[in-house]
Amino acid sequence: MPQISRQEYEALPLRAHDFLAGVPLHDAWAVDLPRTRGGVTLDAYLRTGTPLFAPSPLVRALLRLRFAVGRLFGWDRPAAKAAAAPTFADRLTEADRARSLVTAGIRDGAFRTVYRFENEQLSELFNATAHAAALSALVETKTGYRFYLAVYVRAVNPLTPVYLTLIYPFRKLIVYPSLLRSVRAGWTRTLAAT
Repeated sequence: MPQISRQEYEALPLRAHDFLAGVPLHDAWAVDLPRTRGGVTLDAYLRTGTPLFAPSPLVRALLRLRFAVGRLFGWDRPAAKAAAAPTFADRLTEADRARSLVTAGIRDGAFRTVYRFENEQLSELFNATAHAAALSALVETKTGYRFYLAVYVRAVNPLTPVYLTLIYPFRKLIVYPSLLRSVRAGWTRTLAAT
């Protein structure tokens, strides 16, 4: 599961590039998906009800541990300044809202959806540790499809960079590769059945 270059990711025609201007890009990954038929969009795939990510048992265990530590230290409670600070959803223009296929703020696990366009979805998480955005995008290629996952993080306090440094090896070596394998497995299972 390749971590891709910033150049490859930034060359994609995505609304997120302008939308998240000034928010640091921390990770950009991609996984190639087989072509079962042409014209599949990210929105159409998500509407099948197949979860985009299905964490492996190891990733679920790491997440349980992370959330237990987070409860202990208060990492996941709403950020003290979150009520006054703008969320990424506050950046939506009227054109973005009109184009979005879902209403901003719909909960998606620990995240809230900011927007979903035909082949691009942005979700955000805002807590006492970080203000993060996860971008999912789907591009049809000559031989199949390519799914992109990008993570942006804005610091909310001095702990944010320390926290990101501590979890970096887990993200890079375990979490993202596992999530992308699950995207490919779900894609293959769902589209082979339809």
